[in-house]
Amino acid sequence: MEKTNIRAYSQQALTDILVQLGEKAFRAKQIWQWLWQKGVTRFDDMTNLSKGTRELLATHFILQTATLTHKQESSDGTTKLGFSLPDGNLIETVLIPGRDKATVCVSSQVGCKLKCSFCATGGLGFTRNLLPEEIYDQVVAVKRLAEERGMPLSNIVFMGMGEPLLNYENVLAAIEKITAEDGLAMSPYRLTLSTSGIIEGIKRLADDNVRFNLAISLHSAVNTTRDKIMPINKAYPLPKLAEAIKYFVDKTGTRPTFEYLLLKNVNDSLEDAKALAVFCRQFPVKINIIEYNEVDNAPYHHSPDANRDQFVRYLESKNIVVNVRRSKGKDIDAACGQLANKNSL
Repeated sequence: MEKTNIRAYSQQALTDILVQLGEKAFRAKQIWQWLWQKGVTRFDDMTNLSKGTRELLATHFILQTATLTHKQESSDGTTKLGFSLPDGNLIETVLIPGRDKATVCVSSQVGCKLKCSFCATGGLGFTRNLLPEEIYDQVVAVKRLAEERGMPLSNIVFMGMGEPLLNYENVLAAIEKITAEDGLAMSPYRLTLSTSGIIEGIKRLADDNVRFNLAISLHSAVNTTRDKIMPINKAYPLPKLAEAIKYFVDKTGTRPTFEYLLLKNVNDSLEDAKALAVFCRQFPVKINIIEYNEVDNAPYHHSPDANRDQFVRYLESKNIVVNVRRSKGKDIDAACGQLANKNSL
């Protein structure tokens, strides 16, 4: 009999299978708690189950998890983790420390299809979507690491490898496990999904009435510039993206965030700031200005502080909420995809 992935089943489906195998129905709830609340990686760790039940599980199911194979810690505490998956692929996760809490940046795909020119992941190409449990495992691993350092995990951002909205079902299934009361019970309001602008996915999020936050990797409000740095803009140009954002705001009442990566002499001029301010008039938004972590083989450089300050001052003069995200992990492969790129050579 071929073993199946125990984490692929709903609790009800797991109950039905266990009853068929001669177990009591209540065992399914116990097992569910071990899988999704406590995040165990071995059947033998399910200590309130009898040895016979654990052997039964091992006979009929597999419990595969990602294996931590790479770890880089920056002087500022930022830690990149590389996980090898059972099929040999490598994904990246980052712990970003705050003053007294931590954020985890998780990946949703192995590689990425979108080929954004400033992104190290774009150079990897696309291999496959991550399964819900492969996304969940990243959160559990960083949660444990943060707690070891005496800080709770307070925020989750889907800003790692891949485009989350091109793995819609698996990403939302993972979010369900992360936010459910019988899962990790984390508030959806502490979770942010970042997309490069998949219009159908944004509208689908609105129709599904999601409660988590939405971020748009905008990086330019000038179509010709965005075409060059983000090829997806050719399929989903700014006017169409704006329509999808309006639809999301109207349906959910949620104010999205624009992520804007400042690139020297590309999108950091005063004219670029003016274009961004005009684009932002269409909906309530806030803007995260991100300092660029330079990537091997990418033709971009960190924007000078003077350019950044001028850019921010102009936006604030237009009553736009702006936050500057200082670059972290400069002394490690902090930008998404760098670690995987180096280990694929």
